[in-house]
Amino acid sequence: MNRGVLEDMLHRVDKHFQDEELKKMLKECIQEKTDENSRWSSMTIYTHYMLGGTSPFIERIAALTEMIILSLDIVDDLQDQDNFSKPWMKCPQSHALNAVLSMLAIFMAEIGEVGHSRIPNEIGKLLARSVEGQHKDVSQSVNTEADYFDMVQSKSGSLIRLACFMGYSLIDGLDRETADRINELADCIGVIAQIGNDVNDLLRYDVKNDLLQKKRTLPIIFLLADSNEEFPPIEQFYVGQMNADEFLQMKTECMQYIQDSGCIEYSKVIQILYTNKAEELFQAIPAVSPWKEKFKEITFG
Repeated sequence: MNRGVLEDMLHRVDKHFQDEELKKMLKECIQEKTDENSRWSSMTIYTHYMLGGTSPFIERIAALTEMIILSLDIVDDLQDQDNFSKPWMKCPQSHALNAVLSMLAIFMAEIGEVGHSRIPNEIGKLLARSVEGQHKDVSQSVNTEADYFDMVQSKSGSLIRLACFMGYSLIDGLDRETADRINELADCIGVIAQIGNDVNDLLRYDVKNDLLQKKRTLPIIFLLADSNEEFPPIEQFYVGQMNADEFLQMKTECMQYIQDSGCIEYSKVIQILYTNKAEELFQAIPAVSPWKEKFKEITFG
């Protein structure tokens, strides 16, 4: 996140709120994303410039991208009850929810002043698609690979689409074919990133391990296909025949099975296939250097 985007976010907080305690909390949340080197605003900026955009409002709208994504990150952590080091997880939950509502209010108040009338409509559609994907994830309704890819493209792909849309929405006359390619590219990038996260979460075997949460990610779906015969405790844990404490006692054997099963290699092959598809889509987008290369570097490069 560049300095201009950060300063714009802080300015919007001061503009819309007077309560010092609320402003302090919001600014702490914003600073946390800055410390994480958040790339959402860069996605918006690079999309705009690589497609030939010259809008003077681009940093302002990039700040709004960061604001809406931050509000969703807070909701995600509240749902999963993790990342307890974050400022929004250290305060009372009611305060964290007020932070979410405040950021949404800023976004709604500011977005209408930038660009044109179709921006709120398109953003609403993308957020609805993302929330639907998030609900499929938290409700554990993913059972098959098809379910998994549908969930990830909705949940993660929609947010990348949103960040890109915030950038190209300020460009008059952008052709529909280019926008469609960017949307499809965003879904691919979402899958690439999610598979990487899922592999990492499976290998850590602590409270963040997706097995312990009984999730069905791509590598876990692969595991479950043969685990009933090769390593029954996984299936037994998932159907409730074994509790979490009993399952944790088998950590060493489970980690060895994960390494031997081929689920990691399989997931990485699928990730490569999506990377190749993303590269093909990316090369077909008429874009300006060096912004094209910068965009690729922060997304799937």
